[in-house]
Amino acid sequence: MQRRTLGTGGLEVSALGYGAMALVDGMYGAADDERSVRTLRHAIDAGATCIDTSDAYAAGRNEQLVGEAIAGRRDEVQIATKWGIVLEPDENSHRIEHHHAQDIWMDARPERARAAAEASLRRLGIEAIDLWYLHFPDPAVPIEESVSAMAEVVAEGKVRHLGVCNATAEQVLAAHQVHPIAAVQSEYSLWTRTPERELLAVLRELGTGFVPWSPLGAGFFAGAADRIGAAGEDFRSNHPRFAPENLAANRDRFAPLREIAGELGISPAQLALAWILAQGEDIVPIPSTRTPSHLDENLAAAGITLDAGVLRRIEEVAPAGAAAGAALL
Repeated sequence: MQRRTLGTGGLEVSALGYGAMALVDGMYGAADDERSVRTLRHAIDAGATCIDTSDAYAAGRNEQLVGEAIAGRRDEVQIATKWGIVLEPDENSHRIEHHHAQDIWMDARPERARAAAEASLRRLGIEAIDLWYLHFPDPAVPIEESVSAMAEVVAEGKVRHLGVCNATAEQVLAAHQVHPIAAVQSEYSLWTRTPERELLAVLRELGTGFVPWSPLGAGFFAGAADRIGAAGEDFRSNHPRFAPENLAANRDRFAPLREIAGELGISPAQLALAWILAQGEDIVPIPSTRTPSHLDENLAAAGITLDAGVLRRIEEVAPAGAAAGAALL
């Protein structure tokens, strides 16, 4: 697996990471803990050493699964996790504006940061988090205040690098003034290209890396759109782009990508990931899957180079704004 560097502080990770969110119930159907641990270990064996999780996934159980998988292999991996989402909202939490039927609530008050990091460390079974993200900017807390508290945890040696997720370019600039931001996570794929408008340029000015989540369009570009579960079992059932009329339109609009992939002898998922990797050496996608064979297929995309002609064809058939239905954020 090729390596890439996130930020200016020397955080080296695999060119393709692994998003562990898929290993929790309610994302893509029921999950099995034993199978999840095996999948995580397979990811590490295959070279996806950058493992992404959050304290919000299955109320911390996802971090525990990551901890079980990396036991005895800490020096082989880079662990990224997040904080700030609260599962039981109260007067201190605030709803995030988005286009999904399920609410997301944040409480990123500075006084919560250290305890959140320490709880993640216990669940993961490690002494320091390699990359610690603010999961969303809290609408009621200036991002500078949240990041300042996170920086104190860095100074204590419990965290090595900081990141922010789902932030605007202006918020990233504000955060970076408080402490260097190694990476920013945002949705980015062939059907969600919002970061190209402003965010990517700002990240490159700062030397900050970019970590796209949902790089396969929640499985759409992996051909998984025909296997959507019921509400409460599969988060895509409440995703605007997977509504029946939008899904049908998207299948038609992006069908030419399958033809291009076929001509190249690669899968549509590999084409989608290779396209993202071609957008810059500072980009590290974190695709999710529960299936080892799909995992191997995804990781093989790191060895695929798309020439200028292919990239132009992709741009012609999948320009920004082509998708039917709103993006999640």
